[in-house]
Amino acid sequence: MTASKTLRQRFADKEFITAPGVFDGISARVADRMGFPALYMTGYGTVASHLGLPDAGLASYTEMVSRVQTLASVTTTPLIADGDTGYGGLLNVQRTVRGYEQAGAAAIQLEDQEFPKKCGHTPGRRVIPMEDMVAKIRVAVESRDSADFLIIARTDARTTLGLDEALRRGEAYARAGADILFIESPETEEEMAKICASFDTPCLANIVEGGRTPVVSRDRLVELGYAMAIFPATGFLAMGAALASVYGTLKNEGASVGVTVPLDDFMDFSKMMGFQQVWDFDKRHAS
Repeated sequence: MTASKTLRQRFADKEFITAPGVFDGISARVADRMGFPALYMTGYGTVASHLGLPDAGLASYTEMVSRVQTLASVTTTPLIADGDTGYGGLLNVQRTVRGYEQAGAAAIQLEDQEFPKKCGHTPGRRVIPMEDMVAKIRVAVESRDSADFLIIARTDARTTLGLDEALRRGEAYARAGADILFIESPETEEEMAKICASFDTPCLANIVEGGRTPVVSRDRLVELGYAMAIFPATGFLAMGAALASVYGTLKNEGASVGVTVPLDDFMDFSKMMGFQQVWDFDKRHAS
């Protein structure tokens, strides 16, 4: 992973960061060409794409760090990677942070849910004691090799324990050294504004279409005080709808004639996936 400007520099320069969710090699390559300041490896989308399973603590550290390495290897845009709960205790957090950084991520997101964790906009989430998460953040900070590898601290306390508890946890996580605060699932714009007004540390908005948090414009996010927004589900929700439409046409018509979803040009898509390098290699080494 290379970039002309680090995420830390962008935050220092007060740039608003929009990060689309990527979840496999195709989505990562498509987004990487678009000029975003960052990409977000969504846990939900990655687990669904890689394993065909729900984001419910079923994927292991080994599986997820492999995904980080794959996505980072095919992109040049800084990659923010979902690290779930750190996959265990404090030693696991140390291993996770070091592994994600070595795999090429520019930042890791860690959350204070009990294991097994659940997707942030679904019911049934429970959080660990605040002091336990503070320890995880401290270990994460001391385990990274570079200060440019950012630690994102997420709390899921809002849904079950209320906004005040979520804010209390955010303050504690900031004191522990988190670079970015992620107060998950505020339910009104007023709550979103209160979150951003409560901290000097940059705040992240998680925008999930159909989720618990209002979906608002970029200008409104800036007005509310956010420094960054991730859109983890937008890509795979679009993909799901597009595939359902295309496969429906194939099922009903027995052919692709009549497909209404826009299709990429096959040769252009092949070049995006790296076939031009294959063709060039073959030419250089043709007998």
